[in-house]
Amino acid sequence: MPSNTKLSRMLDAGANLTLDGALATELEAHGCDLDDPLWSAKVLLEQPQLVKRVHHDYFRAGAAVAITASYQATPLGFARRGIGEEEALERVALSVRLADEARREYIAENPDAGPLLVAGSVGPYGAYLADGSEYRGDYILSRNEFLEFHRPRIAALVEAGADFLACETLPSLPEAEALLALMKEFDVEAWLSFTLRDGGHISDGTPLAQVARLCREQPLAVAIGVNCVPLELVAPSLDALGKATHTPLIAYPNSGESYDAVTKTWGPAAAGDSPAGPDSKQPTRLAEGTPIWRELGARLIGGCCRTTPQDIAAVARLSEIP
Repeated sequence: MPSNTKLSRMLDAGANLTLDGALATELEAHGCDLDDPLWSAKVLLEQPQLVKRVHHDYFRAGAAVAITASYQATPLGFARRGIGEEEALERVALSVRLADEARREYIAENPDAGPLLVAGSVGPYGAYLADGSEYRGDYILSRNEFLEFHRPRIAALVEAGADFLACETLPSLPEAEALLALMKEFDVEAWLSFTLRDGGHISDGTPLAQVARLCREQPLAVAIGVNCVPLELVAPSLDALGKATHTPLIAYPNSGESYDAVTKTWGPAAAGDSPAGPDSKQPTRLAEGTPIWRELGARLIGGCCRTTPQDIAAVARLSEIP
């Protein structure tokens, strides 16, 4: 069930919120094989209680927001496995219930815990394609095709009681426009977070300032920012967004490692000058970046790929500092 505390209300009251970290990374650490087009949504079919355990671990680490395991949970994606739409949407709803159960259990153990929220994850069409196009934004769909793709999952997330939506890893302006329309259709708050081509543009080349203006026109878009991006791109992107909007900003980048698309492995961060200039010191961990990003207006900070409860605990401790 919803927490009865809207995200906008908490932000309006001045809250700085710590988000959770990578779900898939922790599931893999518990032995799950996620080399599958469904990625973490596969675990909703095979070991759903493990999803709840990971949510609980992040609440225990200090996260105030759990993002559901529905990033790649779509009727089209499940259809590849021979699963019909009704069961597929039940799995989407299950992702909300698992996060809510973890929240309830954590609050029962820690009655003094502050408000905890469940964000219904809405991954982009590129996540369904499972070909990395959420980092390129090079797929072309009509507005109606985007609406038809996203509508069933959003309906299931809202009906299951998600507090708000996390429209995340978005690479393109047309897809964001469709999601803003669906937010209005379902009267649900959401944050929108984007992948980046560079510090000033989302993956399809749209300037961040243009994206900020678009979101500013929809009051239900209560935060805007970036996720699943390298650490060094967070500060310049937040700076660009902050100059274009007063909407609260959000950042949940990757761990700081670099991903090799050929070998599909992670390694040390690539060397090279930072976007801010060769003399600018760039953070190498979430905790190092948190004070910088807060100063630039990020009110919600967490982690994406390869981040852990330990990373989130460090962010949460910094968030407690006035």
